[in-house]
Amino acid sequence: MALFCYLYLNSSIQYYNYSKNNDSQLKTYIVLLRGINVGGHKKVPMAELRKLLAEVGFINVQTYIQSGNVIVGSILNNQNAVGFEIKKIISAHYGFETSVIVKTRAQFQTIFNKCPFEQSEKAKSYFILLNKIPDNEHIEEVRRISYENEEFFVINDCIYLYCKNGYGKAKFNMNTFERKLKVTATSRNYNTMVKLLSLSAEKDEFS
Repeated sequence: MALFCYLYLNSSIQYYNYSKNNDSQLKTYIVLLRGINVGGHKKVPMAELRKLLAEVGFINVQTYIQSGNVIVGSILNNQNAVGFEIKKIISAHYGFETSVIVKTRAQFQTIFNKCPFEQSEKAKSYFILLNKIPDNEHIEEVRRISYENEEFFVINDCIYLYCKNGYGKAKFNMNTFERKLKVTATSRNYNTMVKLLSLSAEKDEFS
């Protein structure tokens, strides 16, 4: 049975014929939205977002908690295109801009696996996911930054952060690192990373 999908591309509706019998056409993406549903600002109800994304052609849409974690299936094979479409949909429907970072499940798994901390610290660590790999010169600049009781590593498109006294008391400032590394970033804790990998694995299994 064929499923006809459509996505808004270049301000027009493009239709795609996706066959459920051809799983190779469908890719699973993990989408991270930054700064929504915080302190009553930039409100995006997750049930409504799921409906919006499904209506424009994303498949198997699922969200996790209210902080902007979305799993989608798409026949688009470019994660930047997926991010662009979702950013455009949010802007058109809610009237504000938000940063959108998209990773394939394989990329997300690699980021998780490369966490350099021991397990006792890893479970309390934060993953600052970046929209791209920073230039080496910018990485060298931030490596000179040091905070007491805090440790971080920049590895490819992620900053791994461990705060001995807890993230809420951290001196680490994501805006500073975004500016110095010239990237867009959003943070997720260890438990959220584990959950998103689990949910996206289920999507791969049943898509």
